[in-house]
Amino acid sequence: MKAEIIAVGSELLTPDRMDTNSLFLTEELNKLGIEVVRKTIVGDDRDLLREAFRDALNRVPLIVSSGGLGPTEDDLTRETVADLLGRKLKPNDAILDAIKARFRSFGREMPDTNVRQSMVPEGAEPLNNPRGTAPGLWIENGEHMIALLPGPPRELEPMFHEEVLPRVARRATGVRMFHRELRVTGLGESLVDSRIQPVYKRYKDVNTTVLASPGEVQVHLRMWTEDAALAKKTFAEIEQGFEIALTDRIFSRDGSTLPEVVASMLTMNNATIAAAESCTGGLLAERLTSIAGSSTYFLGGVVCYSNEMKTAWADVPKELIEAKGAVSAEVAIALAEGIRRRVGSTLGVGITGIAGPGGGSEEKPVGLVHLALASASGVKERAARFPGDREMVRLQASQAALDMVRMHFLYNGVAKRG
Repeated sequence: MKAEIIAVGSELLTPDRMDTNSLFLTEELNKLGIEVVRKTIVGDDRDLLREAFRDALNRVPLIVSSGGLGPTEDDLTRETVADLLGRKLKPNDAILDAIKARFRSFGREMPDTNVRQSMVPEGAEPLNNPRGTAPGLWIENGEHMIALLPGPPRELEPMFHEEVLPRVARRATGVRMFHRELRVTGLGESLVDSRIQPVYKRYKDVNTTVLASPGEVQVHLRMWTEDAALAKKTFAEIEQGFEIALTDRIFSRDGSTLPEVVASMLTMNNATIAAAESCTGGLLAERLTSIAGSSTYFLGGVVCYSNEMKTAWADVPKELIEAKGAVSAEVAIALAEGIRRRVGSTLGVGITGIAGPGGGSEEKPVGLVHLALASASGVKERAARFPGDREMVRLQASQAALDMVRMHFLYNGVAKRG
């Protein structure tokens, strides 16, 4: 079965409000084996709203809308859909009594404008809303099903689970969507796609989407089938092909983030880590400690922006900074070794670079970052030049540092990947 979602409200067409309901509805419908083929956002305009519902009825058997069921003049969903289907609106005394009782429970009289929320199209089933004044509506029109839901998520989500899901589930087939998400770091979007394209193009029943994010590329695999064993087998074959194409660049196979993968590796290896950061300004430490239980592996870190603090907090020799410059491989190594020695951690990370937008030169341009990882077996250092603005450079540098830790365990310890 295919469905469309229509989000109603002029506020959703401004930068002030985001349509999160569509994300929730898509996930829930997919679980039932219902494919969402289109999402539409429509302002509070009767003609445009009528057009959106009319066109959706010509394409799919199921429409789920959110918003436009309130008591004000710009809440047009109920009236527009009734008019489109040629159904009269009739007052529902039970709904009106429930709305009045809700206002009384707050010690208030119901405004006359709320009466319109008790109007129900002929043949429609009201959907109970104990969390608000706007009841939902379930309308069947020939082979079509229309669910009109209120806009507030705290009302929409329980109403979908309690009222809409049982009705839709009775009509859903055994087909459902199976999904797998792989994450890759250290390679660009186009390079990842060029390497894996020969693999995924062999599987016509699998939809593959390659998405770029700062410091990583996500590969989403989606397959619609009623055969769970077939989906599992197909995904395993595709992943095996991706392994050959991307080698150790895949860091997650279950959607786990790189900090989560690194945290798991540190925990499994009973290892600890500390960081001395310059250009990233503590971002690496923040990402490592954003995970519950991080106190077991993260011992501490310093943000040593100035040359004096590099010396005072991470024991970087003043003479080294003067000779090589604060942004250099030698200083990154000294930061990693110094913080590891100071804190007594298994691993020490040093990061120094030029995040921009100013401060660069021909020899050391904006985006240049030196990273180092110190351990009992020695120090590894790498230099990279990251594109983008200041925020992007800092994020990519922290991602590269996390990947150095991942690679350390991948080849030197117990290395569970996500």
